[in-house]
Amino acid sequence: MGHREDLLEGAKRCLLEKGFARTTARDIVKASGTNLASIGYHYGSKDALLAQAYVSLVEGMGDAFEGDGAATSAEPGSLERFQEVWSNVIGTMRAPGSIWRLSMEIVVMGDHMPELRDHLARAQREAGRGFVPMLMGGREEDVSDETTDTLGMFYVTLMTGLIAQWSFDPKTAPTAEQLTEGLRQVIAGATKR
Repeated sequence: MGHREDLLEGAKRCLLEKGFARTTARDIVKASGTNLASIGYHYGSKDALLAQAYVSLVEGMGDAFEGDGAATSAEPGSLERFQEVWSNVIGTMRAPGSIWRLSMEIVVMGDHMPELRDHLARAQREAGRGFVPMLMGGREEDVSDETTDTLGMFYVTLMTGLIAQWSFDPKTAPTAEQLTEGLRQVIAGATKR
């Protein structure tokens, strides 16, 4: 690997061990075996590197969201597919050392790390685009901007709420079954009119 890749891998390790606020440029250099100047050369700043490392960690979760292929057994767009995918998502929150606590750190410290917040806000839209085919079927590249900005952001909002609940109190956080039942009730209420 080159310095760019080494820095990214070192930053990922630092994020998982220390979080955003406690990770210094020197920590990343030590974890990556590179030098301080290489951070600016390859990423522009420590915060930009940390943002890219976080996005890379989250992108790696896509396979876990789809499970072992079982999620694709349910009809796209069905309540069964909804429950299977969200069950897999929640499974990543239960795992020891879950990366999702980093999301809460960004929410709390966003004003103090504007470059990081802005980078991740752009990545959030692409996360919404990725959720749509996972739950509704189809290909990510075919998801329109309008669908991304509505349905995709609905899923991202649900994800953000789950992250907050699982970070705050995992014992009372909702299960996929409870989320699905809640969605059933919303659908029933909306279709009565």
